[in-house]
Amino acid sequence: MKAVSEADQSSLDGPLDRKAVLGDTLRRRILSMELAPGAVVDEIALCNEFGLSRPPVRELLRQIAAEGYIELEANRAPRAASMNHESLHAFFLAAPLIYIATTQLAATHATPSEIEVLKGIQRNFRKAIEEKDVENRVILNDEFHLEIGKMAHNDYLMPSLRRLLIDHARLGRIFYRHPTTDDMQRDLEIACDQHDQMIEAIERHDPETAAVIVRAHWELSRRRMAEYAAPVGVEVALAY
Repeated sequence: MKAVSEADQSSLDGPLDRKAVLGDTLRRRILSMELAPGAVVDEIALCNEFGLSRPPVRELLRQIAAEGYIELEANRAPRAASMNHESLHAFFLAAPLIYIATTQLAATHATPSEIEVLKGIQRNFRKAIEEKDVENRVILNDEFHLEIGKMAHNDYLMPSLRRLLIDHARLGRIFYRHPTTDDMQRDLEIACDQHDQMIEAIERHDPETAAVIVRAHWELSRRRMAEYAAPVGVEVALAY
């Protein structure tokens, strides 16, 4: 594992700060594939790295397990959430349903202050696209759709969205390992424009238009992910 950055280290002023930094770091490592799907999460190494005792580390692991980032089983070391044929099949089936539902609800319930937060994330996402910053565009895309989920104000959808976004980010990280072609860069710019269109539909409180945009956005993303990540046999289920 990477050492804690200077910025993170300066934040480690107390157990609560160290625990928060650990949570953010562990989530990022899983989304960026630094911790591969199914990889063991070394509890003792995390204690040493972040200067924490085992109880707060275990509490944090239970918390992010509930969010879907890791898997906890009795008498087994914690592991980064797995990805396999079955989970990918479920992902491609569920993704459009959940993205459309959360975005339509966001268009119904979002407040002006929440929309401003979303616009801020989008500005950073566009910058990452323009600068071809692979890691940050994956993380910021995750933040963008998670923020829309929060704006939906629906406690039943959020757990599903969180779990969905974990695999979306990891699948995105897989195909971004390949050199960025002109075609891929064009798709990324289209995706970025679609984010702007989603914001506009949410700001107008127009759930019908939001659904149309999200469906097109998903199809653009689905096609790219399927090219690099979908196992044989999954494509039949992708034509949503």
